[in-house]
Amino acid sequence: MTPPLAGLRVLEVASHVFVPISGGVLAEWGAEVIKIEHPETGDPYRGLVTAGLHKLHHGVDTAFHGANRGKKSVALDIKHPDGRAVLSRLVAECDVFVTNLRADTRRRLRIDVDDIRADNPSVIYVRGTAFGPQGPDAGRGGYDAGAYWLRTGMGHLFSPPDAAWPTGSRPAFGDVVGGFTIAGAICAALYKRAATGEPSVVDVSLLGTGMWQIQMDIVHAALEADGAPRPTVDRYNMPNPLMLPYRTADDRWIALQMLSPERYWPDLCRAIGEPEMANDPRFRDIEARRENRRECVQWLEKVFAARTFDEWRRVLADFEGEWVPVQSPREVIDDAQVAANGYLVPVDVDGVTVPMVPAPAQFDGCVGRPTRGPEHGEHTETVLLDLGLTWEEIGDLKARDVLL
Repeated sequence: MTPPLAGLRVLEVASHVFVPISGGVLAEWGAEVIKIEHPETGDPYRGLVTAGLHKLHHGVDTAFHGANRGKKSVALDIKHPDGRAVLSRLVAECDVFVTNLRADTRRRLRIDVDDIRADNPSVIYVRGTAFGPQGPDAGRGGYDAGAYWLRTGMGHLFSPPDAAWPTGSRPAFGDVVGGFTIAGAICAALYKRAATGEPSVVDVSLLGTGMWQIQMDIVHAALEADGAPRPTVDRYNMPNPLMLPYRTADDRWIALQMLSPERYWPDLCRAIGEPEMANDPRFRDIEARRENRRECVQWLEKVFAARTFDEWRRVLADFEGEWVPVQSPREVIDDAQVAANGYLVPVDVDGVTVPMVPAPAQFDGCVGRPTRGPEHGEHTETVLLDLGLTWEEIGDLKARDVLL
C-alpha cells in the first residue's frame, strides 16, 4: 500500500515530545520529515538519558525513538547566517513547517510566519505552544504536566479530596495527545490547501488540548451554580451497577461497562451462573436496580469474589455485553487483541529489537510500521546533497561549525 502521506515533506524545528511526536506520526503515515537539530547539542530530549529521566534498554533510548520515529536528522546551526540560508532552501522544498519554539525565539531566529512564508509562500505553518498564541501567557514555555494536566483542571479532577498534593500525570501524557492533534490538524490544512490553494497557520496548545480532553467537566463547571466540585465516587451509590469494576477472588478486577444495562441484564445473570436473579424483584429492571443499587452492587461483589480473574475471563468470553479485564501495561503486551490488530510492533534499532506502539490509525487494513528515530545529524549530508549543495559546500559549512 502507498502510505497516505507519501510525497509530503515536513520540516521540523522543535524539541522534546509535544510537537516532535506529531512529526513521528506523519513519518509513519509516509511523509518525509526532516528534523533540524543544533550541531552541538541536538534535541535536548536526547539528553534526558544522562539526566536519568529516560530508561535505556541495551543502549537504546526508547522514548526518543518513539517520539522521532522515521525522521531524518539534519544537524544545522540556524543561528548562523549561513545555516539560516540553508534552512531557507529547505523551507522552499517543504509542504509543512512545524515548530514549538517560543515567540521571542522564533523572531530572533527569523523563523516566524512571515519569515518562513518569505521562503515559501505556500507552506503550512504549524505552532505548538503551551498556552496558546494569544493572551498574557502566550510567550511562556511549559510542559504537559503543567499546561495540559494541572492548569486545565485535570490534575484537580484526578486528585483525591484528601490528597497531600495534586496527583501527577504519566510522562508525556498530554504531549502524545497534543502531537496526534497536530498531525490531524496538518492533514486538514493540507486538504484546505489542495481545495483552495490557501496555506494555513495552524495553532495547537497543550492547554487547549487538555481542555478538549475534559470538556464535559469544564462545561458543567461553567453552568452549575456550585462550579461542579471535584467528583467523588461512591460505588454503592452509582445508579447503574453494571458500570463498575468488581474484585475477583485473586484480588484482580473485572470492569462491567454496560451503558445499556436493560439489554444485557438477563444474559449477564445467565453468564455468571445466576439466571434466577434476572427476575429478582429488586433487580429485574433498570428502575429496580437504581432503587436498590447498594444491594445490587454488594450482590455482584460477592458473585465476582467467588472466582479468579482468569476464570472470569473464560466465563465472560462469549458474553455480548461490554466488559474489560483491568490490566497492567505488562499484560497489555501479551493481549491477544493487541496482537491481532498489530497495536504493538517490533522495531529494529541498530540491532536491538524494541516494541513500539504505532500511531492509532490504520489505512486500508494495513498495520502501522514505525521505524527507529535518527541519530544526531545522521542525514545531514544526504538531505543537503539532495537539496543541491556540493560536497565542497558541505565541507566548508562543517569547517565553520554550521553543520555537524
